[in-house]
Amino acid sequence: MTESNQNSPPMVEIKNVTMRFKNVEAVRDISLNVARGSVLGLVGSDGAGKSTLLRLIATMIQPTQGEIFIDGLNVIAERQKIKNIIGYMPQRFGLYQDLTVDENMNFFMDVFDVPRKERKIRREKYLGFSNLLPFADRLAGNLSGGMKQKLGLACVLVHEPQLLILDEPTNGVDPVSRHEFWEILDNMQQEGMTIIVSTAYLDEGEKCDSLGLMHDANLLDIKSPAVIRGDFETLEEAIIERIKEADGELAHDTFQL
Repeated sequence: MTESNQNSPPMVEIKNVTMRFKNVEAVRDISLNVARGSVLGLVGSDGAGKSTLLRLIATMIQPTQGEIFIDGLNVIAERQKIKNIIGYMPQRFGLYQDLTVDENMNFFMDVFDVPRKERKIRREKYLGFSNLLPFADRLAGNLSGGMKQKLGLACVLVHEPQLLILDEPTNGVDPVSRHEFWEILDNMQQEGMTIIVSTAYLDEGEKCDSLGLMHDANLLDIKSPAVIRGDFETLEEAIIERIKEADGELAHDTFQL
């Protein structure tokens, strides 16, 4: 992240956002900023609210309370404008298994209305990054898990979004493919893209500029991985201890009531 990006208005501003589903609070009064050109990782326990927060940022659902701005645009009032500047890859990305790699790419270039003169350039760029050019004629359904994830990412990148939102994109993927996936993300960040990614792998968390630690619908902390790790030997130990503290505080508050 360059100094100019640090001094620019944030790409994402989240102000006191809460999301309720009937009587369940999935996200509770969260506020945070994401600097342009940075990588924010979201980590935490299962059911902490990470996927819900990502869906809110991606304009898939509307918050019960609070506001979210992307590049200064309100996600509710200016949703259509925002659609053109974000790329969102959910946990189960909708590749067409009976289409080839090339056909999937062409389909998403049609969806995003990529200009004809740009299509060959972008195909070669993103399939090249993903090491998928030799497999362009292979059916997506016949790809390995890691290759499917890289194809999914390539399809999300074809319209060259300013903000990339990824929900546990490497979950269950082999270590080599995970490494290659993060090499692509590193290339995208170097080109100025802002990235928000949830992950179950703390070695991936170490690669982020900042980490948001979520637990029980709350954002417990948002700092650099080194600061969160502190004096602990590993990031995992630090996060487990912070979650234990949060659970203890919650139990104490409940008892006091």
